[in-house]
Amino acid sequence: MGGDDARLRAVVSLAQAMAAAHTPRGSWRAAALGACEALGGSFAALSVWERGRGRLRVLVNAGQRAEGEEEFPEAETYPVHQFPEITEFLHERWAGGGEPDAWVETADGTVDADMDAGVREYGSGYGRERVAALRRRGRGCCVIAPIVLHGRAWGELYVARPVGAPVFGRADADFATVLAAVVAAGISQAERLEEVRKLAFTDPLTGLANRRAVDVRLDEAVERHRADGAVVSLVVCDLNGLKQVNDTHGHAVGDRLLERFGSVLSRCGAMLPGALAARLGGDEFCLLTVGPEADDVVRVATELCERAAELELGDGVACGIASTGDPIGPVVSARRLFRLADAAQYRAKAARSVKPVVAGRDGEVIRLADSPPRSPHDRRHLRGSRP
Repeated sequence: MGGDDARLRAVVSLAQAMAAAHTPRGSWRAAALGACEALGGSFAALSVWERGRGRLRVLVNAGQRAEGEEEFPEAETYPVHQFPEITEFLHERWAGGGEPDAWVETADGTVDADMDAGVREYGSGYGRERVAALRRRGRGCCVIAPIVLHGRAWGELYVARPVGAPVFGRADADFATVLAAVVAAGISQAERLEEVRKLAFTDPLTGLANRRAVDVRLDEAVERHRADGAVVSLVVCDLNGLKQVNDTHGHAVGDRLLERFGSVLSRCGAMLPGALAARLGGDEFCLLTVGPEADDVVRVATELCERAAELELGDGVACGIASTGDPIGPVVSARRLFRLADAAQYRAKAARSVKPVVAGRDGEVIRLADSPPRSPHDRRHLRGSRP
């Protein structure tokens, strides 16, 4: 009973550690470390099967890593044709209603008779790559357990022991299957939490960041500016003509205009490293950058105005910029930078400018020849859309 109690405690500990993780990486690491400890291993890895790319991608390596193994590798992948059990054994074994089973590989390519009868009936060729990897990394044996999520093979849990340690047996493989089920539940929960987090900071129509995300990032950016002088720039845009599009063509067409401009904003924002493209609400958008020089931001914002003017519907965009790289005085709060950018955008809107208006600069405001400036009272505000 002592062994059973210890394993039960290990299962509970693994589940709790994954639940306590605040990020996907933290959850992956907790899963690998928990399984490694529960099975008395020295190393563990968690991998996902990327069907569309035909590869097994390692998410985390935990424990005693071999030379060249990174904790969170960026590009450690293995083509599934080298591991046919990924597409055959992991899936076909349980696809007809059975349960996924773990199996054991050893550096010398042998397993005990009980394991052989229960697993190797599916093909003795499955272990060649695994055995080669064990030898290459100085490990004696490993147990591999499929992770099934939403009724599909999601990936695998891999736990290894060093050369000279007891070889995993059938009981270990059965326990690894249990641990994989616990890991699957933890991953599912982490995915739900991550989805909720993304929804909380994402505009559902355009897929851009939302006002909440901007507020958080802008506060962090201004703190960094105060700490080390990093240049922080904010581009605030107002999409012209949306109301007329809605009134003339309907809101579905208006939504498509918003989506199109969101794509243009995202494309232009990609020219500025680390830029955050966001929809503040209604027809209001912004770009937030930390690091790029003010002139670079103005250049990209100018291209943004040009591309917006080329959209089939709407009437271009009014764009205002405020940057700590320009002479705008001390910026001690996110609120001040936002107000400066908003005031510049207001000037652009009122003057029908076809290029950005930049706070702190005395550039000429170019007006459209075919339409007079609009009254400041024409500008539509969203209630509560400004700090």
